[in-house]
Amino acid sequence: MALVVAQEAPTSSTMAVPHGPAGVGAARRRMREELLGSGTPEAVVDDAVLILSELLSNAYRHARPIGVSDCVRAAWGRTADGGVSVSVTDGGGPTRPRPSNPSVTARGGRGLSIITSLASDWGVRDDRGGRGRGHGHGGVTVWAVVAPSEDDAFSSSMRFDLSELEGLEDL
Repeated sequence: MALVVAQEAPTSSTMAVPHGPAGVGAARRRMREELLGSGTPEAVVDDAVLILSELLSNAYRHARPIGVSDCVRAAWGRTADGGVSVSVTDGGGPTRPRPSNPSVTARGGRGLSIITSLASDWGVRDDRGGRGRGHGHGGVTVWAVVAPSEDDAFSSSMRFDLSELEGLEDL
């Protein structure tokens, strides 16, 4: 008799990510593995991973790490309706995150526009509580929500009982 141990994938995770490009790949891989392991549709996972990558890249380019840790905090989780929430908390920067309109030849400035296109909702929360930019225990969190996959909703709405169709017995 074989003993099978089921391992349940977490429905939410938080990760300290080194402030710099080195941690982005590790965070993307962990998020992808955990979300796919929890049964999240691949299309939703792809969008969530791209959003995480953009949020982390923005934190490295435009903000400080949290406190003295030299890290930012990435978090993600399944929403009640089957979507995914994604957030990155950093120590804040000189300006509040907002979408821009870069020129066609600009090398950057499209991250939040990409997030706006992929997410059903997103926003910014400043939890620094007046303790100064990045010196307290709070931070600035940019969050986004990826809606459940429309493909899954479409395929489940297309289920029907073949026995209800007339004339099939003649085929």
